Amino acid sequence: MAADADSGVARTALRVLKEHAETFAGHSPSRFAILAFTTIIALTTLVLATPWASATGRWTDLPSALFTATSTVCVTGLTVVDMSTHWSPFGNAVILIGAQIGGIGVLTMASMMGMVVTRRLSLRQRLIAASDTNPLRTHAGPVSEGQAIRLGEVGGLLATVLYSSLTVEALLFVSILPHLLWRGTDLPVALYDALYLSVSAFNNVGYTPFDDGLASYAGDGYLMAVLVIGVFAGSLGYPVVYAAIGNLRAVITGATRHPHWSLHVRLTVVTTLVLAAFGTLMFTLTEWSNPGTIGMGAEWTRPWQALFYATMTRSGGFSLFDPSQLSDSGLLVSQLMMFIGGGSASTAGGIKVTTIAVLFLAALAEARGQTEIQAFDRRIPHDVLRVAVSIVLWGVSIVLTATLVILPFTDQPVDDVLFDVISAFATCGLSTGVTAELPTVGMLVLSATMWAGRVGTVTLAAAIASSPNRQLFKHPEERPIVG
Repeated sequence: MAADADSGVARTALRVLKEHAETFAGHSPSRFAILAFTTIIALTTLVLATPWASATGRWTDLPSALFTATSTVCVTGLTVVDMSTHWSPFGNAVILIGAQIGGIGVLTMASMMGMVVTRRLSLRQRLIAASDTNPLRTHAGPVSEGQAIRLGEVGGLLATVLYSSLTVEALLFVSILPHLLWRGTDLPVALYDALYLSVSAFNNVGYTPFDDGLASYAGDGYLMAVLVIGVFAGSLGYPVVYAAIGNLRAVITGATRHPHWSLHVRLTVVTTLVLAAFGTLMFTLTEWSNPGTIGMGAEWTRPWQALFYATMTRSGGFSLFDPSQLSDSGLLVSQLMMFIGGGSASTAGGIKVTTIAVLFLAALAEARGQTEIQAFDRRIPHDVLRVAVSIVLWGVSIVLTATLVILPFTDQPVDDVLFDVISAFATCGLSTGVTAELPTVGMLVLSATMWAGRVGTVTLAAAIASSPNRQLFKHPEERPIVG
């Protein structure tokens, strides 16, 4: 009887805890996102610090474990230990699982788990998952459902996230495995390396299982192409993938001959292609004769290597050379590309391509004397512009603050420190060598920068500013002089 009573009390306590968690998540998805990410990072840190996670069977110091856990769950790719030798098979398994969770998104993963347990998707779970795909939902007031994913489509989106992740990673795996075997890699090692690279590429982590990174594969055009495709697919964003699958299904079934592409999809794809072309051109021009970067290869391979690096700076994190060897111009372009990042609700980081697109369109409208921001025969509301501006300002503030705090703890030049800080904020993973030499304080600061970059500047700002109070009056209007 006593055992049954204790069991009933435990079930009641769990039920109450679950109800409180669901209420908190539904009331403030932004704060729930921060709590969920922080909790997963903390758990991963504790596991990676144990002797079972290291190859030597010894405890890993807490700052290194925390940095690796943050870099993994935030799908950044920066390292302070040798990833190819430091971790045991168990530790590497934890890292791959953490990267998978971080790539999919904690809120999306939470909604998936809730759907599996309850066999249905409640309204609260739909709101949680929807806020993960459209940060504008964290703001008070009406939100156009056409901006990303409608609540009624969240179930289909979750299925798309799961199936597309597994499908793309499986395709990458079967594309890489035969190639590694052809290069003479033993089957067990090739299986592990192919799985590692597949998960790392699609989730834009940038980890490699090789001692020298990808340096020995600099001339391997096939592997470079597969990694570019994997990183590109992960950086587009799940709303874009969901729209593409929906349109493809409609065309195949004959429901439509003219697929409908939302403004978000069009802006994401067009801006991504423009940035890829811009980055390729700039790196080709600035690094053509640089023997430390693409200049070391044959002339016909240099544009291709420039495209590879341009893709990886937008959050992929793989590199064929040491970024510290970049010219000053190449370093500046890299910082710009990293800061912009990839698509919204994707495995990539940065301020997102749609953010920079909205700012460019706003500047273009102002130059033309237009009162409305327009693109593809659609009008963009001014609240979207306000969010875009806030994202950039928050991002710049985080990057500058982290740089100023780290500078006293290193003797590296400010350009290199700024490069690594932007790489951390944009969850890119490229490094000029500053990160590996940072003391404990610098590692903690860079960990916080990665956390802020992955949680998202909009989510972070909304969580800080979240309040049930509404201002029911307006102050008198007055225009300051700007410019």
